[in-house]
Amino acid sequence: MTDPRSFVWYELVTPDAEGASRFYADVVGWRAEPVAMPGGTYTVMSAGPHRAAGIMALPEEMRAGGGRPGWIGYVGVADADAAAEALVAAGGAVHRPPDDIPGTGRFAVVADPQGAVFTLFQPAGPIGAPPPPMTPGTVGWHELYADDWEAAFAFYAALFGWTKAEAIPMGPMGTYQLFAAGAAPVGGMMDRGAFVPAAVWGFYFAVAALDAAVERLAAGGGTVLNGPMEVPGGAWIVNARDPQGVAFSLVAPRR
Repeated sequence: MTDPRSFVWYELVTPDAEGASRFYADVVGWRAEPVAMPGGTYTVMSAGPHRAAGIMALPEEMRAGGGRPGWIGYVGVADADAAAEALVAAGGAVHRPPDDIPGTGRFAVVADPQGAVFTLFQPAGPIGAPPPPMTPGTVGWHELYADDWEAAFAFYAALFGWTKAEAIPMGPMGTYQLFAAGAAPVGGMMDRGAFVPAAVWGFYFAVAALDAAVERLAAGGGTVLNGPMEVPGGAWIVNARDPQGVAFSLVAPRR
């Protein structure tokens, strides 16, 4: 079973769910499986036997309330209600109070004290062990752009038990602090700087080879914002936007 403090699911809300499903299926190598639900369709994106993410249309009420398209990560917790209470006590905010997904679990849409949005998720049953790190089609890295990464780390450490790993000096950009949810690092935090308008979580989708994925990205109407770039450890990344303008990233062991 996965560590309950880890990210366990990823979801894209977008104005064009069908187009986004085709785009990510081609770029990341996912298989799209539409599932009917009240009010629309939820498309499950899978990598082999592993369900990796979901894509849904941006609800009108969310759009009317100022909600924007984007990827959101679900952090697994033992008790969504208790975790939401602890989050508020630590300075976070609840955007959607805990509610049930019949047969799946209980969730709450929340934000950390600096405004980065994520979801608390209490699964209805055991969650199987994830594939090995960097398996194509999985999320290979999690990145938080914060107003103050040190304060953000203290918040997540208290809430989920995350621990510090290596701190990487980034020159004028400050420190890039790796964090672990269990034994190994699963992501990094840094101060966002002027190039990111607000605190936000970003996700890196693993692919087998970067250059071929970038070609598919461009052919599908996406835009590369940064990279390809080699990062510590030897992996290669690009930061990009999909055709609907949503930010995402790719990571691969080779170009």
